[in-house]
Amino acid sequence: MIKEIGVGAAGALVVVLLVLGINIMPLVFLAGLLAFLYFFVGNKTPARNFIKAGERGGSSISFSHIGGQETAKKELMEALDFVRDQKLIHKMGIRPLKGILLIGPPGTGKTLLAKAAANYTQSAFLSTSGSEFIEMYAGVGAQRVRQIFREAVKQAEKLKKNSAVIFIDEIDILGGKRGSHSSHLEYDQTLNQLLVEMDGIDGKEKIKILVIAATNRADILDPALVRPGRFDRTVNVDLPDLEGRMQILLLHTRNKPLEEKVDLKAVARETFGFSGAHLESVANEAAILAMRDASDALGEQHFSEAIEKVMMGERLERRPDEEQLWRIAVHETGHALVSEEPRPGSVSSITTTSRGRALGYMRQTPEKDSYLYTKEYLEGQMAVLLAGSKAEEMVLGNRSTGASKDFQQVVKLARQIITSGMSSLGVICMENIPGKILYESMQGLIKEQEARVEETLKNYMGIIRDIAGVLVKHEKINGDFLREKMAAVKGEARSA
Repeated sequence: MIKEIGVGAAGALVVVLLVLGINIMPLVFLAGLLAFLYFFVGNKTPARNFIKAGERGGSSISFSHIGGQETAKKELMEALDFVRDQKLIHKMGIRPLKGILLIGPPGTGKTLLAKAAANYTQSAFLSTSGSEFIEMYAGVGAQRVRQIFREAVKQAEKLKKNSAVIFIDEIDILGGKRGSHSSHLEYDQTLNQLLVEMDGIDGKEKIKILVIAATNRADILDPALVRPGRFDRTVNVDLPDLEGRMQILLLHTRNKPLEEKVDLKAVARETFGFSGAHLESVANEAAILAMRDASDALGEQHFSEAIEKVMMGERLERRPDEEQLWRIAVHETGHALVSEEPRPGSVSSITTTSRGRALGYMRQTPEKDSYLYTKEYLEGQMAVLLAGSKAEEMVLGNRSTGASKDFQQVVKLARQIITSGMSSLGVICMENIPGKILYESMQGLIKEQEARVEETLKNYMGIIRDIAGVLVKHEKINGDFLREKMAAVKGEARSA
């Protein structure tokens, strides 16, 4: 109401001044300047504009809602006990905990852990992002840092809590090494203000403040930010292992009907390298697929399709012509045969369905969660990658550009073997080795695996054509079908 009256009065004043013949251009310029300062500077600085909506106040997320991060949860809870038990802290003369830094890949649950930390300590919870502090106007970022600390105290008092948690996601944007932004000192001023505010946290204050930050680029953070006395604890939030993935899937499928034969452990085994966010998406996509099929419950086929969708993307409508489709089928069959030969059961499915940038693909089932790799394993993966183009060459007489991404991965694996000291060069320094020697060594490793692949595929030339024909007709087969065909060939060879 007041705003409308003000606009009306301003309009009436302009009309009166025009009638009196007074030049109003200076007043228009002044009004425009004030409007600019209000909307583009004044409106940007209040805390309510950069603290995420709905993130003020307490958090309803608890550690029991988070699966697959047992080590991170245990480490975080031990650190948070210092915040909960203030009497014991004063008795033992312990300096109050000021900051906890969560480090890990995207989608691993860092934000959920921060919310659970607020719930665990019965604190008010405020959430923001490092990018929200950076503006083109000098001093705005520093002002926002001051405001969020004041807002934390205000929210804690409003909720009648004696502590508050400030969560800053992607802190690497705000806390990068000073001097790295030579064209913009606003970054450094903002970081300096954050350092000052964290230094000002005192355990004797009525409202205790804890800063929790998250990043996947800890290597670029300013040393002054991560030193003891500021971020006192660093918690690694890694990708979940097999048991962790199983826990996450159980959490995300507890409200979904599952068929009795669905084996979530098998799903967890096939999703090595997936984050918690990926697994939530798998469960959600499986439910969507079941709904599309008018199924009453989620089945194995829905989870299999969901995994492929999360890994590769949505199915594409494009369909290659018959000649190209035959080549794709031969290519993918070559991958599958060389994968299955040394490690039976490794192939989950083969398809000529286009997803993302892939015209077709062969999906492997990891034998186990591996974090260290032997030379034999890396050579085996090189052989699988080379098998697609080799199958094209042996069946069709030439290669295609479809193997370019495979070759990039092969070169990367060959380099990994050399840098790990597992090649004939022994232990080396990559910076000092001549380029010609490096090239020759990599070519030697690749040619050795090409010969191995050719020898393997010679025994399955008939199967390659048979399976490729099935793929052209039905688009997709599972690993069991492939293994039945291979077993038949081996049985015939033994009989002969």
